[in-house]
Amino acid sequence: MNHLIISFISPDRPGLVDTLANIVRQHQGNWQTSSLHHLSGFFSGVIEIAIDEAQSDNLIDQLQSIPNFKCHIESASPNETENTADIVLELTANDRSGIIQEISSVIHHQGGNLLKLVSSHDSAPHSGQTLFKAKATIAVANNTVDALIDGLEALADDLMVDISR
Repeated sequence: MNHLIISFISPDRPGLVDTLANIVRQHQGNWQTSSLHHLSGFFSGVIEIAIDEAQSDNLIDQLQSIPNFKCHIESASPNETENTADIVLELTANDRSGIIQEISSVIHHQGGNLLKLVSSHDSAPHSGQTLFKAKATIAVANNTVDALIDGLEALADDLMVDISR
């Protein structure tokens, strides 16, 4: 079984996900994992498809023929499980330039691997100040979880970190 990772961007329009799902089904593929988003009039995402190698080239050709649909496709092997813990962080702070870099640097220097990051900006309820909010899933060696959490909490006084394991 071949695994294809498809990243794409397209002007948003009704039926785009249906089109993608139909192409996958027509080629006997199995839609594994995805993250799809509407961003400023565009629709973008990443999809993992499991598909028989004999069908891969036809599926790729059909995806690349969709009008106004830009995609990049890579063949991959599913990851084997390692001796790591997946932790989920919910982060809230006053928004500032460089906050993603600060967070990702701590994760990197503690040996963590950022698996998923979803971020947004919201207004604080009473002050109207812009807040940065993020939810991150991180794979980290079991023996470095505490150091990672300590490093994140030391970034700034206004950074709130909620952790679940």
